Amino acid sequence: MLIQEKIHQTSFSDAEQNVVTFILKHPQSLNLTIKEVAEATFVHPSTLIRIAKKLDFNGWVEFKTAFLKEQNYLTHHFQSVDANLPFTPKDGLMRIASNLAQLEQTTISDTLSLLQHDALKTAKELLLKARITRIFGNNANTLIAQDFAVKMNRIGKIVTTSQIQGETAYEAYNLTNNDTAILISYTGENQTVLQTATILASQGVPFIAITSIGDNSLMKLATCTLQMTTRERLYSKIGNFTTNLSISYLLDVLYSIVFAQNYQQELNHLIKIGQQIDHRKISSTIMVEENQPAVQFHDSFTPN
Repeated sequence: MLIQEKIHQTSFSDAEQNVVTFILKHPQSLNLTIKEVAEATFVHPSTLIRIAKKLDFNGWVEFKTAFLKEQNYLTHHFQSVDANLPFTPKDGLMRIASNLAQLEQTTISDTLSLLQHDALKTAKELLLKARITRIFGNNANTLIAQDFAVKMNRIGKIVTTSQIQGETAYEAYNLTNNDTAILISYTGENQTVLQTATILASQGVPFIAITSIGDNSLMKLATCTLQMTTRERLYSKIGNFTTNLSISYLLDVLYSIVFAQNYQQELNHLIKIGQQIDHRKISSTIMVEENQPAVQFHDSFTPN
């Protein structure tokens, strides 16, 4: 839940409501000191602290920092393309293609802006030390995760995806604190995912949450959280363009930071295996490997 949503759902006293109304109408007022805000709204500074605590913050400064960060995120990116309806019935073929390209470029930038170094570092440490990494999600989220699992398995990191509906609880119980998990949920409130998260927490199994911005139940249980772009409505949209791409990007980042830990070793490993098993014919000189003994072109390709 976004802070601004929590504000509208929280019960405040008359004095507190005056302050809340003031900062919502004048968000730039958060750049003022607590004393200046109190004077502008004719309340005691302690009133501002009570507001922050009602919103689950330790104090006004913590609330102010989080609220400004949220507002900054919501007012950047996606200014010229709608994440839910990126094209209209009147758009031609190339316009649709162009809009989707812009949407995807914006999604990557948006997701990158949400990444935090410490969270990535924790995620990397969990994945490197894990005996097994299991990914839990629903529907398309599981399909997206399969590519991540393939790449990780190719460098000797055992990653599996939970596939059978109704088995996730058993799979979660069978993990140990020597393993790790990745749980994917846009809302962070999916009941099956939360059940899995609760089991993992009770078993002492660390896990990475990939979820939306704001405060949600999954985030509270996770060892660390990577936030995906949060721009789509639940169902009044053309497709899950931004959420799917954001998840895919975050998983690519996780794979890459694990790969980078032993960069040359992993690269040599992939090249060695590829030389042994990948005998595809090529259709362009771009595809030629360095020191490739013999170039086999596809029949339809005739080099100059």
